[in-house]
Amino acid sequence: MEIADKITLEMKVIDVLKSCFDPEIPTNIYDLGLIYEINIDDEANVFTIMTLTSPSCPVAGTLPPEVQEKIRNIPGVSSSNVELTWQPPWSKDLMSDSARLELDMF
Repeated sequence: MEIADKITLEMKVIDVLKSCFDPEIPTNIYDLGLIYEINIDDEANVFTIMTLTSPSCPVAGTLPPEVQEKIRNIPGVSSSNVELTWQPPWSKDLMSDSARLELDMF
């Protein structure tokens, strides 16, 4: 897979991540800073490392599989694997400026 193809696919992954929401926070998980890493290998396998706002988050069992499935359904993706991590812990400092503005957290 060419570098340009990986970049295009990564942009599609980011678009899909922006369609996923933590139901308690009206901002997408990408802008919330819950996505720590997106890796795409030469066979178009997508590996994502993400976190949640807290270990006791009520969607801890459902959001990562939802993210994995949505990425897997992107045309051109061979497979999707999502790993949940708690390190480093999520903080509002990881949020995008637009998310902070949307949630009035400046």
